[in-house]
Amino acid sequence: MSTATATPTAVTAATATEKTGAHTDEAADLIGNARERIDSLDDRIIGLIQERMAVSAVIQEARITSGGRRVNLSREMEVLGHYRDALGKPGTALAMTMLELCRGRI
Repeated sequence: MSTATATPTAVTAATATEKTGAHTDEAADLIGNARERIDSLDDRIIGLIQERMAVSAVIQEARITSGGRRVNLSREMEVLGHYRDALGKPGTALAMTMLELCRGRI
């Protein structure tokens, strides 16, 4: 009867510089801290978009209940212009995605 013994595989954790692509520990620390801040900002942005979706649903429901259409295209054009003016051409794409998220939840 033979007994097989399993050898543990060596698992090495990536160093901070490997994870960030930085070439110094100082830069890796700075990048790590900045990424944590970005993650926090992303969580806040997602929360705000979810809040916007809820408000948009209330508006759509009121519009439909009163006999109107679900979407107000002139208002959407205002939103697109606002994002474009604030963020440039990529702002338009961002606004389109946000508007798509906010449509049709009713």
